[in-house]
Amino acid sequence: MPHATELIAIIALGLVFAFAGGMLAQRLRLPPLVGYLIAGIAIGPHTPGFVGNGELAGQLAEIGVILLMFGVGLHFSIGDLMAVRAIALPGAVVQIAVATLMGLALALGFGWSAGAGIVFGLALSVASTVVLLRALEERGLLDSDKGRIAVGWLIVEDLAMVLALVLLPALAGPLGGEGAGAAHAAGGPLWLTLGLTLAKVAAFAGLMLVGGRRLVPWLLDQAARTGSRELFTLAVLALALGIAFGSAELFGVSFALGAFFAGMVLAESDLSHQAAANSLPLQDAFAVLFFVSVGMLFDPGILLAQPLAVLAVLAIILIGKSIAAVAIVLAFRHPLDTALTIAASLAQIGEFSFILVGLGIGLKLLPLEGRDLILAGALLSITLNPLFFAGIGRLVALLDARPGLAARFERRGAGPLPQVSGARGRRAGHAVVVGFGRVGSSIGRALDAWDLPYVVVERDRRRVEELRKAGRETVFGDAAAPGILEAAGIGRARLLVVASPDAHQARHLIAIAREANPGIDTLVRTHSDAERRHLEAEGVGLVLMPERELGFGMTLYALRSLGISEGEARVFVDSSRAESRSDPVPEAAPALGAPELRPHREALGGE
Repeated sequence: MPHATELIAIIALGLVFAFAGGMLAQRLRLPPLVGYLIAGIAIGPHTPGFVGNGELAGQLAEIGVILLMFGVGLHFSIGDLMAVRAIALPGAVVQIAVATLMGLALALGFGWSAGAGIVFGLALSVASTVVLLRALEERGLLDSDKGRIAVGWLIVEDLAMVLALVLLPALAGPLGGEGAGAAHAAGGPLWLTLGLTLAKVAAFAGLMLVGGRRLVPWLLDQAARTGSRELFTLAVLALALGIAFGSAELFGVSFALGAFFAGMVLAESDLSHQAAANSLPLQDAFAVLFFVSVGMLFDPGILLAQPLAVLAVLAIILIGKSIAAVAIVLAFRHPLDTALTIAASLAQIGEFSFILVGLGIGLKLLPLEGRDLILAGALLSITLNPLFFAGIGRLVALLDARPGLAARFERRGAGPLPQVSGARGRRAGHAVVVGFGRVGSSIGRALDAWDLPYVVVERDRRRVEELRKAGRETVFGDAAAPGILEAAGIGRARLLVVASPDAHQARHLIAIAREANPGIDTLVRTHSDAERRHLEAEGVGLVLMPERELGFGMTLYALRSLGISEGEARVFVDSSRAESRSDPVPEAAPALGAPELRPHREALGGE
């Protein structure tokens, strides 16, 4: 098969099998990641049928790693980490140390080297970002104190793994592998090897934090000013892949670290939400191929050949890490249900584990058997994680019914977590105005006159800059893209105003807003009678057709001009307006989620 055809085959069949596996996993109420890994097993060399090109899959996986790490950096929040640093920082460090020591002990029991045991233990210590966030979202815990601690804990774990990715190549030689540390193995001083590695990383980090913080947002701003979505998306991907490649070529650091810094630098820009939204489809596609490529490496025969070893690995992930997490959280005087929730959140392993395993194999530190055990542990722990959460829920209910029993385990006394600073984080009861053209700006002027709070969402970069100069809080981006309405505080807003005429977008925005905030009121414009009737049937607070309102205004003037009194003319127009809005919609149908309207002054007094 020609090389180009093999590339197409591995992409096409990888995505097709991943889709089938993901759908099956979803039907079984499992994370789709399980399906992606199984898809990789199906097209891997250890199962019959089509066998994909492992070398090409590995190169595609590298792109997946770069985009995954770019996403990690893009969503890295120092504010979220600082808010829970008192528990997340020591907790994550201690839990990583405990899990690594357990993995090291198990590896030594297998007869492996200490270097293999360290890589093995580190891979067992870090939870999957994808699985943890999905589990917290499904249970409505993401914005709770439990969720914030878990996310902060995960941020520290991710940072620790980034550090491990930097240091492992330098330490590979002394640990018995091959890598940058080979010079030390041949007699060179270890401190020199580590010093050179850290100096290269420091030089790259300094360049990114000093020059990159100015250059990267400026380049994206130039792309955004063109108004071309394609150019903006291309700029995001070029920066992510270009910085990752350049960091590896010029500074000798990993693709992963370069991509992480690229995302972290961009995260400080107001363009970060739209950058994340535009890169998300490609990031998702290559992340799927990454998981498929990992599955291709897995030999399922290990489940039968070494069942006890697999169970031992699973015990460390599910039981060892959980006990350590519970003990640490209770030691900081947090409630027992918080400790159990965090333990359940972390009782799995995922993408960083796979990256570490790949690095360990490449450095000749980890045997192939270790890779299979890690992959088996990941598959089983991710599959069992929902059941683990369910068991934790029942245990919490049991302890709630027996407060005396719970009191034996916990000593409460931890203070409330500090709130993350920032205007958008505190904003509540405001309006979100999507589109600030002629219609949106007229609404904005009225809200300004009454001093009512609102946030504008606008995708014209020049207009965004003008609004910000005028002191209006504005979010740049396409409101329908993931994360944009969230950045405008839609979850705590009182009103959504869709001032753009796109009917399809209006439906999508209403769905996003109601999912985040079921009680939000909505105001929409449209140019179609059919669309107006549909939106009114869906319970939208008010749907206006500009052409119809123009007709009513002209009708009022015509009647007055022809001698009809103003009172009679207004009654006629108001009656016509009421008739036009009431046609097939049942008169008693209330607006879904629309709060009772109150005078503006009263609303201001209540804020």
